[in-house]
Amino acid sequence: MNKLLSVLLIGLLMAWVCTEKKKEAKTSYDFSLIDQKIQSWIDSGYYSGAGLIIAKDNQVILDKFYGNYTADSVIYIASAGKWLAAATIAAVVDDGKLSWDDTVNKWLPEFSDVKGTATLRQLLSHTSGYPDYQPEGAHRDDYQTLEESVTQIVGLPAKSVPGTDFHYGGLAMQVAGRMAELASGKDWEPLFQEKIAQPLGMKNTHFTPVHQGGGHSPMLGGGARTTLHDYANFLNMIFNNGKFSGEYSSDDSKSSDEYSHNGMRVLSEAAIKEMQADQIGEAKVAEHEFVERVRSEMHNGIYGLGEWREELDSTGNAMLISSPSWAGAYPWIDKTTYTYGFFLTHVNVGKANHDGFSSFYSSPVLPIMAREVYKKYKN
Repeated sequence: MNKLLSVLLIGLLMAWVCTEKKKEAKTSYDFSLIDQKIQSWIDSGYYSGAGLIIAKDNQVILDKFYGNYTADSVIYIASAGKWLAAATIAAVVDDGKLSWDDTVNKWLPEFSDVKGTATLRQLLSHTSGYPDYQPEGAHRDDYQTLEESVTQIVGLPAKSVPGTDFHYGGLAMQVAGRMAELASGKDWEPLFQEKIAQPLGMKNTHFTPVHQGGGHSPMLGGGARTTLHDYANFLNMIFNNGKFSGEYSSDDSKSSDEYSHNGMRVLSEAAIKEMQADQIGEAKVAEHEFVERVRSEMHNGIYGLGEWREELDSTGNAMLISSPSWAGAYPWIDKTTYTYGFFLTHVNVGKANHDGFSSFYSSPVLPIMAREVYKKYKN
């Protein structure tokens, strides 16, 4: 009986220590300058609200909301959804049903021109030579299904030969998604839910319906919506090389059975490595692309699969990766500080345009500001 009591007391002590460490981790760093930056954007009317979560060494150190955003706010994240889409397709590759080097015409023989020779990896790295978006004056890409969306892309002229130019856009990802549908035998949304959302507990994250212009197309390049904590779970998995550690909880009172997927492998390490690898190759990158604009440094290996490679180490490995959106949502992983973070927001277009404010180029300041916080803490 005494032995059992001792075990229980030790267990309670360990739980208390763990809780105290969590509290300490959340309060050890001074994020006041980041708070001021985000609040200034809101006070200027660029955003009605925002959420920011930062985890270091798999421990959440900041979890905060601004303006009218709460933990229940479900927000369209535009291009920040590209990372989710690429991960979903990576899961189909992991299943052996697709290959990164499969050509479009293998799955969609109606692509009989040069667009049909583009590979899955080129579709997801913006080197496929496809038009970036629907031509001006054409019906925008908000059809009812991916199948219908792809039908409208077949007849569009290629911009360049696959593999020769980097052009950031969304249409090529629609084709990649359709290839995944055909390979898996599932529509996109059920596929995403099965492979990514459900294993990671992302209950409020979806690609459909978009409700833009009356259509319901998944719009892989810009149609996802999510919450702050849902996306944090996704970043946790990517940060841990394909495994969901289940470290994050917005509520410390949650019971362990609510994390039934703890330690689950969602993607293979090979998939994570491929997504983060340089997929640009010999393709030409125009001057003043995103990475050069926000990091004041030009390198050719700026993109992987569904994610930007903002900073590289001396051997070309990606050290700062992200999936920024025009609307301001900005997820990142900073391997130099063992950090992942997500800034959830959606820009007030009219006010931003009036003032010349770019949410796309503003949000990437956040991981740099976080680095400065860590430096001050060490000092």
